[in-house]
Amino acid sequence: EVLQNHVLDAKVFHTEYGTGVAILTGAHRFSLTTNIDDLKLRRMPEVPGLQKPPSCWAVLSQDRVTIVLLAVGQDLYLLDNTSCSVVVSEPRAGEKLCEFNSSIRSPPRQMVCGPTLSLDSAQLLGPAVAMLPPRRKSVPARALLGSQSCRQGGGSRVQRVQVMCLGWGSLSYIFGFFPPPAEASQEIFRIASMAPGALLLEAQKEYEKESQKADEYLREIKDQKLLPEAVSQCIEAAGYEHEPDTQKSLLRAASFGKCFIDKFPPESFVRMCQDLRVLNAIRDYQIGIPLTYTQYKRLTIEVLLDRLVLRRLYPLAIRICEYLRLSEIQGVSRILAHWACYKVQQKDKSDEEVAHAINQKLGDTPGISYSEIAARAYDCGRTELAIKLLEYEPRSGEQVPLLLKMKRSKLALSKAIESGDTDLVYTVVLHLKNELNRGTFFMTLQNQPVALSLYRQFCKHQERETLKDLYNQDDNHQELGNFHVHSSYS
Repeated sequence: EVLQNHVLDAKVFHTEYGTGVAILTGAHRFSLTTNIDDLKLRRMPEVPGLQKPPSCWAVLSQDRVTIVLLAVGQDLYLLDNTSCSVVVSEPRAGEKLCEFNSSIRSPPRQMVCGPTLSLDSAQLLGPAVAMLPPRRKSVPARALLGSQSCRQGGGSRVQRVQVMCLGWGSLSYIFGFFPPPAEASQEIFRIASMAPGALLLEAQKEYEKESQKADEYLREIKDQKLLPEAVSQCIEAAGYEHEPDTQKSLLRAASFGKCFIDKFPPESFVRMCQDLRVLNAIRDYQIGIPLTYTQYKRLTIEVLLDRLVLRRLYPLAIRICEYLRLSEIQGVSRILAHWACYKVQQKDKSDEEVAHAINQKLGDTPGISYSEIAARAYDCGRTELAIKLLEYEPRSGEQVPLLLKMKRSKLALSKAIESGDTDLVYTVVLHLKNELNRGTFFMTLQNQPVALSLYRQFCKHQERETLKDLYNQDDNHQELGNFHVHSSYS
């Protein structure tokens, strides 16, 4: 069926068995496998009257059951192993998180499904489904994973919820939930909290008001000998806050408390300030990576930089490297190399302009390999650009192999001779010997005395008959006579 009708669309999904793939064929039939490592293809039931592809569809997997959810006109259908059923308009009680009317008449083009969690107990409720409207050229639909605070109605707890935010134009809404906040945040922001961090925060606020209450709060913390704990609580809580104003308030409190402690180690405070500055930069709506502090720490800065590079956010990645003072090789150099490899793919500028722009930006930055950038240019079909970039490569050992790959053997020979590396010259000469016919090969060596001399040395020990041909080619009768005398003696 696939050979005859082709694959119109495919979805990759994850199950308890592994990674699965579902396909929609040209005959408007669905087939899927729940584990690509143990391939067992299963054809799903037909959708009655389906004459064209659905406007959107998604795969849901839960409790070892995999189903396909698709939209056809105004109807939603569920395909399981045995049947096709229409989805009822009202979901089961307690599972409907929100409903939003976008007032857009066009049918949705994309469906997003994922697990949802209870706000209070973090209990898995089931799959959540959201429809995205058609993409517009000016305002693309986006799905972002982020975090937001909300206060429970009638309660005293402030819950931190992880959200999935779907937006288009000026419209957006929130509908997914993750677990509650860190213990330090709960301790500080609980109503009427007497935790050390909460008291220190109040002391700092009163100090800014020039109130004597600041001294009272400080004395209460000092009497219990909990000032170091209060500072640590404020520093930790700042990491879990997403509002910069709240972060600053907590860090000001920590800085205020540190003034009254002898030899408080500053590393945790400085590190938190750095981490928050990075997090706030990537959480900006123009960047759109709303990581939590815990996610950021588990992800590591190296992986975050990789993600910024993949999104081509090179200036931000470089600023982060410089701000955190990462090593050149692990930081700025690596990012600039990625930028250069992307730059060579741009077809709207000449080879000369691109090579000059790359050299201007990279210069002699440590850890940069111009040969790798040249190899990327060659892979993109820009051979002349690759040759120009190799001119900036200081290591001949990196230049020569790529020139040979590009079939620029004569240029490779010149570079090898310039390097003074006899092994590199031998490599190119033997490559030329296999690539060219004998006459052309000898003529090429005639123009390179150093290479010719080295090849003669090679022939004396390895190919005596070839040495005779060389002497004949050069009309070198003296050496030819010596050759025959030596051969007769042998």
